[in-house]
Amino acid sequence: MDAKRGFVPEDARNFSPQALETMRQASRHICYLIDEGYDLKSASTFVGNHFMLSERQRLAVVRSIDPKEVLEARKTKELETVAGGEVWIDGFNTIITLEVLLSDSVLLTCMDGTIRDLASLRGTYRIIPETEQAVRMLFETLQEMNVETAHILLDEPVSNSGRLKTLIAEIGEEYRVRPDIRILRDVDRALWDCANVITSDSIILDHCISWVNLMKRCLEKHPIKTYQVWG
Repeated sequence: MDAKRGFVPEDARNFSPQALETMRQASRHICYLIDEGYDLKSASTFVGNHFMLSERQRLAVVRSIDPKEVLEARKTKELETVAGGEVWIDGFNTIITLEVLLSDSVLLTCMDGTIRDLASLRGTYRIIPETEQAVRMLFETLQEMNVETAHILLDEPVSNSGRLKTLIAEIGEEYRVRPDIRILRDVDRALWDCANVITSDSIILDHCISWVNLMKRCLEKHPIKTYQVWG
């Protein structure tokens, strides 16, 4: 039987009510430091050591927070509706997060409003039982958003990108949304100059012209518990 995407047995301890309160205290300290100009990696290491956070807890905190100026810049680029009928999708980033959602594994509600996971596949990917449903959820949500064309970009260096492309194409035939699926060497840079981007990747969000929070819409249809480790 396949393991759930993003599941770690220790998460019951890592994200217990007491652990969440400790992470929120740590987040407040780190946010103060990065707003004062300190490097996020250095600040999170210093504060994480002080609060004795586990590696997974530190990862959750780092993925959830950003300096105020970064948050403000991202907010100005977030769109509530899709302009022009097309979107540009960070394929693996989006589908993996949907797989985590369907696996009831840990999802984070972040300061910039995005939903992020802790799957950390690092270039290795395989199709799991939840993948088909994740792709269907993606197309259903795009269709509800009146998207005409979905440019879905997959990273060539990631394993099984070709198999995922085939699966997306097959499922996409059942929907009104027209898929344009591409396998590229550097998806991040390809999305930097795009509008209507769908991703939770911080670097892409900081470079793109505009972005749409698709995961927030998906959670409204398939509500599960998310964790907020800041505030």
